[in-house]
Amino acid sequence: MKFYRIYIEITNVCGLRCSFCPTKELPNTTMDLNLFEKVIKEAKAFTREIACHVVGDPLTLPNLESYLDIIHQHKLKAMLTTSGYFMKKHSHETLFHPAVKQINVSLNAFNKNDTTISFEQYMKPILNLCHEKIAQKKELFINLRMWNLDEQMSEVDFNTQLFSLLEREFRLKLDLKSLNPKEKKSLRLANKVLLHFDNYFEWPSLKNPIYGHGTCQGLASHIGILANGDVIPCCLDNEAVMKLGNIKEQALKEILLAKRATNIREGFKVHQCSEEMCLKCSYKDRFNQ
Repeated sequence: MKFYRIYIEITNVCGLRCSFCPTKELPNTTMDLNLFEKVIKEAKAFTREIACHVVGDPLTLPNLESYLDIIHQHKLKAMLTTSGYFMKKHSHETLFHPAVKQINVSLNAFNKNDTTISFEQYMKPILNLCHEKIAQKKELFINLRMWNLDEQMSEVDFNTQLFSLLEREFRLKLDLKSLNPKEKKSLRLANKVLLHFDNYFEWPSLKNPIYGHGTCQGLASHIGILANGDVIPCCLDNEAVMKLGNIKEQALKEILLAKRATNIREGFKVHQCSEEMCLKCSYKDRFNQ
């Protein structure tokens, strides 16, 4: 059993309250370094890539470099996903750590929060990181995420402002009206610096309507491990509604071979959902078209 990546939530603290994210019910938790190393030792049997994120922002942690050191020591690669709001708290040396394969920056976080800083102030450390990556010829990817498209074009003002700034910074022409995530999901801004765009999505919840059966990438391409050690089949199960076990209490291999995980995995093979949460998830429609 191999996964493209495993999502390990080193902290569930984000520091912002984006309206497009679900309300967090679990208490603030940060996975300590001892537990993180235990998780990495077990995870490396199943993957070569660690995404340091589920709902928290890894850049809220002042000792982020220590987590990256552990990943690097075990010869794995890391993916960081951040709002960008805390980027100025870390040096480029840390963010360009040899373990880091990719940095995702959710740009719409600025638009969906009340902050005291201007858009230009918010974007400055993000753009500085991009330009420094280019200057140093670093091989990691930077994905600037604009996952806010919808039929109503509800974010057209913000997106227009963003495109104008990116055009000036990267000296190119961008056409907002031409974006169609069904045909193409990214635009190249510079070498391994991409603007990645997609539609808004609905987080799965037991309060959602039933969307029906289907298949999913959970337990196929990835799994997740929350900051408290709970193992989840899907990176969108941020409250561990479908908890498979806890890595503090059981070995990861044992958890993945247990009945609940097996039922989910085998069900998806025949486009059947064994979990109520999966029936009420519209995100899986992206894999069923």
